[in-house]
Amino acid sequence: MHRVTVRPPSADAYAAAPLLNCLLREVARPMPEPGVHRLPSGRLLRVRGERRPTEPELVGGPGVESAGGSRPDRPAGPASDPAPAHPLDHPALVRLVAEELRLHTGLDNPGLPAEMLDSREVVAAVLAARVDAAAPEDPYRRSEQCLVTGHPYHPAPKARGGGPAAAWLPYAPEAYAAFPLTLLGVREDLVVEEGDVSALDALGEAPPGYRLLPAHPWQLGLLGETETLRRAFDEKRLIRLGTTTPDAWPTAAIRTVYSPARDLFLKFSLDVRITNDIRRLWAHDLRKLRRTDEAAARALPGVWLSDRGYRTAAFAFEELAVLVRDGFGGLGATPLLAAGLTEGFDGSPLAATPDPGGWWTAYLRAVVPPALTAFAEGVVLEAHAQNTLIAVDSDGTPVRALYRDAEGVKLLTDVDRPAGWERLVYTLVVNHLAETAAALAEHHPGFAPWPAVREEFARHDLPEARALLSAPTLPGKTNLLLRWTGADGADARYLPLPNPLASP
Repeated sequence: MHRVTVRPPSADAYAAAPLLNCLLREVARPMPEPGVHRLPSGRLLRVRGERRPTEPELVGGPGVESAGGSRPDRPAGPASDPAPAHPLDHPALVRLVAEELRLHTGLDNPGLPAEMLDSREVVAAVLAARVDAAAPEDPYRRSEQCLVTGHPYHPAPKARGGGPAAAWLPYAPEAYAAFPLTLLGVREDLVVEEGDVSALDALGEAPPGYRLLPAHPWQLGLLGETETLRRAFDEKRLIRLGTTTPDAWPTAAIRTVYSPARDLFLKFSLDVRITNDIRRLWAHDLRKLRRTDEAAARALPGVWLSDRGYRTAAFAFEELAVLVRDGFGGLGATPLLAAGLTEGFDGSPLAATPDPGGWWTAYLRAVVPPALTAFAEGVVLEAHAQNTLIAVDSDGTPVRALYRDAEGVKLLTDVDRPAGWERLVYTLVVNHLAETAAALAEHHPGFAPWPAVREEFARHDLPEARALLSAPTLPGKTNLLLRWTGADGADARYLPLPNPLASP
């Protein structure tokens, strides 16, 4: 019997998919021919695939060579072929995107194309590392460390600041990393902390007059021999105390690690731009942490993973900050990262379920009510797929959602209600449920996921939820334009997308 060999996606394919998603959503117009889109320049771009488009090619028209370099060496098509295709590799796609954005916005941004190229190089390094690495046995860890594509609507979701792979690969979740944390001692009179951080003192032993402060080794490497740290070490305000045992492993968030032995999450500063922001624990976020976390915990009992406190050094407040997050306690079920379900990993119940309708209904019953209840109580979750965990039973059926990350939470006392609702709809429906629904339909052809979503929202006596069922559009965040125009990472901008929740 002839066996068909399915080749795994290449680094180009992984890197092209989210970039194409951004380009097609934000600046292109679909044409009648399936997969063909008109760009601002008038050029026609054809892609294959819908959820993760790939194989981009320019179809006829002027200006093909300017984006893709010289025409590929390929046989000429039949004389009657009106639209010869010119495939674009990843560098050519990046050049094309930059040209189209200059036309569309009138602005230039030479830094973003470099990030796009870096994102592709990160994917290539990760794929090479995974060849010889064994996938984790723990399904929760597999779900956190499977995101080779990453954010499906970001132009450079895997960029790591342009540094050499040797600097970041030992700490990359996508490469199944696990590593010890560096233990520092901070002189007691220079410790700044708030909330319950007692778990940090169990990581090791500090000498008299010092308090323990774990540090991410990549962050210490990035800080290097800065004058602040060098003087702190020289003056014994900061000392090295070895490393933790056993290892912790990085979650999908990269700078957040999980210690299974202690059932503890720790979140660090990381002076690298990842997606839209430099991932530092900023002072203004830390200072409002307790208020935000306490509000989320009140609104989401049993569903919220509390960011219970932070500790840092007064002389390096943001650089050395560490945030302590609750573990799972006696969950009695297997947590899985929602974003991992859409990306796909070995053993994913989304793909394996024999009953996609029942599985999806259980998923929605776990995810939607807490987010809407929290909103009704004045708490706006950042309910995107990377901040949501789904606990499943032994059959893989969802039984509970867990939400995390107080840094992304907004309170309706601080933002107006329409803006808060727009943010929740984007993170919960567009970023999260739409992606999960598309993945489920892809794995179970013929399954229609949106009627169940409409039914779930209709169950809730919330004016905004009822209005959503007749709204013509949903807000889609414009990450490509946001980055190209140099907007602040937290300054979300949206464009209208067709609303699949709307009544037929």
